[in-house]
Amino acid sequence: MIFSKAAKILFLAATVFVIGNNIGQAQNYYLYVALESEDEVSLIRYDGETNQGTIKETIKVGVYPTENEGPHGLTVSPDGDYWFVSIAHGNPYGKLWKYNTETNELVGQTELGMFPASMEISEKTGLLYVVNFNLHGDMEPSTVSVVDPESMTLVADIETGIMPHGSRINSDGSYQYHVSMMTDELIQVNTSDLKISKRLHLAGDKDTHSSGMSSGMQTNEVHAEPICKPTWADPHPTENIVYVACNGSDTIVEVNTKEWKVTRRFQTGKAPYNLEVSHDGRLLVASYKGEGATGVWDLNSGKELARIQNSRRVSHGVAISPDNRYAFISMEGVGGEPGSVDVIDLEELNRATVVETGKQAGGIIMWKVED
Repeated sequence: MIFSKAAKILFLAATVFVIGNNIGQAQNYYLYVALESEDEVSLIRYDGETNQGTIKETIKVGVYPTENEGPHGLTVSPDGDYWFVSIAHGNPYGKLWKYNTETNELVGQTELGMFPASMEISEKTGLLYVVNFNLHGDMEPSTVSVVDPESMTLVADIETGIMPHGSRINSDGSYQYHVSMMTDELIQVNTSDLKISKRLHLAGDKDTHSSGMSSGMQTNEVHAEPICKPTWADPHPTENIVYVACNGSDTIVEVNTKEWKVTRRFQTGKAPYNLEVSHDGRLLVASYKGEGATGVWDLNSGKELARIQNSRRVSHGVAISPDNRYAFISMEGVGGEPGSVDVIDLEELNRATVVETGKQAGGIIMWKVED
């Protein structure tokens, strides 16, 4: 089964009566993970019945064998036929590479900006939107590159904030959301007219003093030094809400996208980096990069249900299965330590198993689920 965003919601509606009876355990879950220090991408299969994860294939990426080119962000086309990886450490610019999911063969590429990072394809426009994080460049506004994934042609570069990251698109494909790490902003891009439609400064005065869940206020003030340091944004699947990981202030911010204001703030573990909302909108899963842990939050109550220690000290990406049963967390490792992918059981709220990988497991994305 291949799941687009809309199909994930339909899948949930059709199967909600059996998910509670562990139907996910009889399924195989396939996902890709980028190994940034290895110049590789691994295809992982997790068997929910045997609780075993295996690496089905490892694909070499990059063209210079003596240099580390750094595969960073990943996404899969809505039809599941192709996967894309951003090659971050280009000289001077990075690239976007396109692969066939059945053969894992390279079928196209194009040049992007400096240090291209996270990305996603809009189901409304069919275009791919990737943020250029510009990690090694000057502290100046960067861009969102818009690419036609069919022809692998660069369509536009949209100027945005400083060090943009955490690129995700809402369920109907109309808006792309990303954060500007060094200006503490959540930014909304209209996917049709390829223009920024809204900006929200996230680090109001209450941000550094919040505890648990509290109200927030919109502010137009731009601090000289970032406070929130946002690293990720993810829209709710059915509501006009976006959740943002504030890596610098140990908080997750909830933003109402209609009213365009902060509505709640959650005090989290150290340095939340990546997050994803479950496809039923019930849970939020966040990687705490500063403490090698995963937080699972109930969005209705605003309470953290569990904080689960990971297999490595530095956690990175989050990918939740379409049936909302598992969260897959990529783990970077430290120094020469290999990376891993932790499988978190979202019903039992524990770490089900660990899949060992190459060094610096980072970008991670679901591909498909098979019975």
